[in-house]
Amino acid sequence: MHKRQLGKTGQLLSVIGFGAIIFVNENQKFAQDSVARAIDAGINYFDMGPGYGKGQAEEIGGPAIKPYRDQIFLAEKTGQRTKDEALKELKQSLFKMKTDYFDLYQFHAVKNLDEVKILTGPDGALEGFVEARKQGLIRYLGFSAHSEEAALALIEQFDFDSILYPLNFVTWNQGHFGQSVIKVAQKKEMGILALKTLAKTTRENRNEGNWQKAWYMPVETYDEAKSALHWTLSLPVTSCVSPSHAELLWWMVDAEKEIDTLSQNDRATMDNSTIGITPIFSNL
Repeated sequence: MHKRQLGKTGQLLSVIGFGAIIFVNENQKFAQDSVARAIDAGINYFDMGPGYGKGQAEEIGGPAIKPYRDQIFLAEKTGQRTKDEALKELKQSLFKMKTDYFDLYQFHAVKNLDEVKILTGPDGALEGFVEARKQGLIRYLGFSAHSEEAALALIEQFDFDSILYPLNFVTWNQGHFGQSVIKVAQKKEMGILALKTLAKTTRENRNEGNWQKAWYMPVETYDEAKSALHWTLSLPVTSCVSPSHAELLWWMVDAEKEIDTLSQNDRATMDNSTIGITPIFSNL
């Protein structure tokens, strides 16, 4: 699998990231088989989260990933916003994931400027991140955000190593979502990691239709997945993290083998195909 450098870190990551949210509602054997298959496919970037399945992802993911720990770039997140709570969650995640350190530790899903103020203020989680890095518990610092204003504020206030952000063909074209963040992140030479690559539109009821673990409606066919992945990888991103279903991950793995340079005509066709589709995030 192709690899790209993560910003200024010098780390080379697979262009497909293993999203551990696929572990939700699964068992230990599923986790072990999925991790082994991903390693065989050339994936070396694994993205965890303590909130996935209320901790289930870490509980089955830790033992599954442990045999390969020295081969992978392991990213983790915290949903906590204060120093003490973030450090507490970090230590819990280290224990569950059966590792002494995380390669990347991130604020999870920062949504607004109020959260940014808490995170970066006195006794905020950022203080805990910096302290943990000095102790060798984490190597690089990053964040994920679902808001342009929150992302831009965080980029301005601290020299983060990476950003994990929703980047896909529908939100970009119909929501004008992503352009400003990528521009500023590139200027600071941050690693740009893509979320929601295969997201297509909103949904009212996740219990109806396909992909019921996803709160949004992803693409529905392999060809759509290939086109969506192709489009996002044409941006200056390091890697695209897989969504909530294993089948979508393996579609991405197969599609990566077929990807070539996106022509202007192909890009225009994809951009035009989004007309009339409601994006999951928007700045309009």
